[in-house]
Amino acid sequence: MKKIVNVIGGGLAGCECAYQLAKRGIEVNLFDMKPKFTPAHHNPNLAELVCSNSLKSDDILTAGGLLKQELRELDSLLIAIADKCRVPAGASLSVDRELFAKAVTNYLESMPNVNIIREEVIDIDSSVPTVVATGPLTSDSLSKNISKLVGTSKLYFFDAIAPIVNYDTINFDIAYFKDRYDKGTKDYINCPFDKEQYLKFYNELINGEIVNLKDFEKNKVYEGCMPIEVLAKRGEDAIRFGPLKPVGLQDPKTGKTPYACVQLRRETFDNDYFNIVGFQTNLTYSEQKRIFRLIPGLENAEFLRLGTMHKNTYIHAPSILNEHYQMKDHPNIFFAGQITGVEGYIESISSGLVAGINMYKYLANEPLIEFDKHTIIGALSKYIAHKTGDFEPMSANLGLINYGEFNCRDKKLKNTKLKDISLNEINKIKEII
Repeated sequence: MKKIVNVIGGGLAGCECAYQLAKRGIEVNLFDMKPKFTPAHHNPNLAELVCSNSLKSDDILTAGGLLKQELRELDSLLIAIADKCRVPAGASLSVDRELFAKAVTNYLESMPNVNIIREEVIDIDSSVPTVVATGPLTSDSLSKNISKLVGTSKLYFFDAIAPIVNYDTINFDIAYFKDRYDKGTKDYINCPFDKEQYLKFYNELINGEIVNLKDFEKNKVYEGCMPIEVLAKRGEDAIRFGPLKPVGLQDPKTGKTPYACVQLRRETFDNDYFNIVGFQTNLTYSEQKRIFRLIPGLENAEFLRLGTMHKNTYIHAPSILNEHYQMKDHPNIFFAGQITGVEGYIESISSGLVAGINMYKYLANEPLIEFDKHTIIGALSKYIAHKTGDFEPMSANLGLINYGEFNCRDKKLKNTKLKDISLNEINKIKEII
């Protein structure tokens, strides 16, 4: 009798999980609620990239680059498609998000073991092998039933989306193409501030009108998605040493380093759309247009999408899941994606891969795969299963896999050793999956 698994959620984690199961001969019912959309979704295809089109650095000596290489070694479908849909973005892997979502959808539709079911799931049958990968924007009705299943209150935080600008409306008498320290092929647009311009922008930003969110002040905003105006209120130089850091971005017109600098990263293969890097925001739409046009070079900008904030949900994974992303109390149910407490695109893909492989092992009555703690994949899974104290979303970072073995001051040497150990452990995993 053919084994069947329900995968609930057609985002990054759900799609990766479905692929890992289907290629191993498991029949997958992949449920996606579209054409019913959440406030943050707009693309009818699977694997929609909501907040950004960047999958972080591709430098293998960074956490993001190493995690992507681990996933490549383990035959991640979504990373393979991302590589094919990449757009120029210096050292980062950024994709044309429309092409990416369409390519993932087309591939899964072509797999004989994948049945894509376009309907909203509102309850989970704990007697059926299931992977819950509904993401941080899980519908209210399903969220209530997940709460009943996990037996604990959900946690939540607020996430934000950055605006997108029409390329043709950027003033290149002021703006210029350049990668930081020229590491790339001049893929980023840079908008330079002098001190007077910056201080005017800064004061308008911290005093701008924001959208009032229910319970906003007493709930969490994830640090990696901090609205630009909230970060700015930490001090006059907070954003100048953060997303507006000018270091390595000398203006070719003057040869000088700006006082501060806003970067824009392309969204598509052509030069139609550019998003403002680090400018997640909760400003009202009218204030975004007024304040962001104070950025030199964007004085006449046309905004193709304005920033928004939305509520993200995740479970208290350490009390619910083991490091295989499997429920402790219901072993035929796995979770994957940001609902588990991993934070970010590639982190979600990682969790979907682990959940898919281990659901297969579970159904085959084989030992589940434990990823070594010196791999980013393994470190993330161990974090969500074993974190003590306050539990907050975690993204990939090399601190997770460095257990004091390498404390040399040479950062490149240290990261090279961490990379070598990680990929050696991944090669061992490849032999048993």
